[in-house]
Amino acid sequence: MTQKAKKTVFRVIIGIGIALLIILSAALVLFGNELRSLMSLEKVDDYGMYQMTYCGDYGFDEFLEIGANKDADIEAFVTKRLLKGLPINLGVTGDGCTAFVVKNEKGEVLFGRNFDFEYAPSLQLYTAPNNGYASVSTVNLAFAGYSRDNLPDGSFLDRFLTLAAPFLPFDGMNEKGLAIALLAVPEAEVPYNPDKITLNTTTAIRLVLDKAATVEEAIEWLRQYNIYFSGGIECHYLIADASGHSVIVEYVNHELCVVEAETEYQIASNFIAYDGLNIGEGFTEFERYDRVQNAIEANNGMLKASQSIQLLADVGVYDGDIDKLQWSVLYHLTTGNGEIFANRNTDNIIGFQLDVAH
Repeated sequence: MTQKAKKTVFRVIIGIGIALLIILSAALVLFGNELRSLMSLEKVDDYGMYQMTYCGDYGFDEFLEIGANKDADIEAFVTKRLLKGLPINLGVTGDGCTAFVVKNEKGEVLFGRNFDFEYAPSLQLYTAPNNGYASVSTVNLAFAGYSRDNLPDGSFLDRFLTLAAPFLPFDGMNEKGLAIALLAVPEAEVPYNPDKITLNTTTAIRLVLDKAATVEEAIEWLRQYNIYFSGGIECHYLIADASGHSVIVEYVNHELCVVEAETEYQIASNFIAYDGLNIGEGFTEFERYDRVQNAIEANNGMLKASQSIQLLADVGVYDGDIDKLQWSVLYHLTTGNGEIFANRNTDNIIGFQLDVAH
């Protein structure tokens, strides 16, 4: 090869290198936060439980300006804002959940929650939006299209749909010690005001986690929006804060209704509790409620963290021989720490800590 040819090849190689460097730099600018988020994704239980930190802002304030009247609207926003054009199909699940708020032997507030349904991989997500409170939440990854045979393992492409997670929480706790969880109920009659923005089941939870420091603030935020329930699965919400105040928010007779606790603790299951209606699904909702109440009462109205964890494992739903308990989480609203475990596996309890600023 002549000297001139060598120089030409060298220039081509340099040109290709510069082009690749430009492409890489552009990708880092465009996808930097997304790549860092996906790099943080970690599997913490072989059942299909993951943890991830969402790096950067996910545009929830932008979403609140337009809202969503149907799941396709959320899909469109998430596709454009978070997934850079990669489409997502949302699918809501909800079944025999149980949740409770109780104090421990030190007077600290605990918020326990089971999610029972058919198999659903889960993601514990950490977020810190630009204009909201930092939080940790649990996301049903089946909502984002994952399944037993399609888990977010391997390549970035396999993990990519987890970037929709900020819009898909099923429960969570924020830095102010405010916690919320959804539970399915047989029916809900929501109010509708054409002058209000509409949210769905999970973006209502994101609203509360990002914006509310107390139960009162959470209720006020929820009153400012219409709501629809994705997938036709009506829900109510158990909400509690670091002071120990807790409520169940339900939608009855086209009004947002609040069920205040009558004791130092509060329990929610899959029945409508407002005004003593006690409308259930005809499954095990009252049995599970009674088991939690009996356990708390037998311990003088309080539970240690270890007792709460065991109680969550004990009251998880079985459907015949099928274990429906997908995840259990215990949020410590006073201190900001907690425990989470998958599918009743108390041999692999994952501790976590969220810095609290009461």
